[in-house]
Amino acid sequence: MKCPYCGHPDTRVIDSRPAEDNNSIRRRRSCDECGKRFTTYEKVETIPLIVIKKDNNREQYNRMKIENGILHACYKRPVSAEKIKETVDEIELEIFNREEKEIPSCEIGEIVMEKLRGLDPVAYVRFASVYREFKDVSTFMEELKKFLK
Repeated sequence: MKCPYCGHPDTRVIDSRPAEDNNSIRRRRSCDECGKRFTTYEKVETIPLIVIKKDNNREQYNRMKIENGILHACYKRPVSAEKIKETVDEIELEIFNREEKEIPSCEIGEIVMEKLRGLDPVAYVRFASVYREFKDVSTFMEELKKFLK
């Protein structure tokens, strides 16, 4: 592992343990040249997941799209950044545990809505209003009624 401070190619592993998500390894390293310490995370390389969009186009899975959607839904809501990160991690875990090479975007949207329902009711309604593309107030009210049950 190359040192991020001095660029020296040889570093030593000082400590190795599972990361908080239990899906990667956290390693503390020390540079033999400059003596500085840094942390790296090691994760198993997986086959890229392909998302099938509504128009049947396919694109590679992008965690940032889920993160941005949840951030927009939680804008000015009392939801911590840590809670948002945990929610995105849960969503990603659920998606990858399906062990499929392709997943329709509508399934991802449903998973996101289910997680937002438990996270914050206003964020859930905000996300649902964009995701379900409500055409008028009555369809919006139907979704609210479902949520209130």
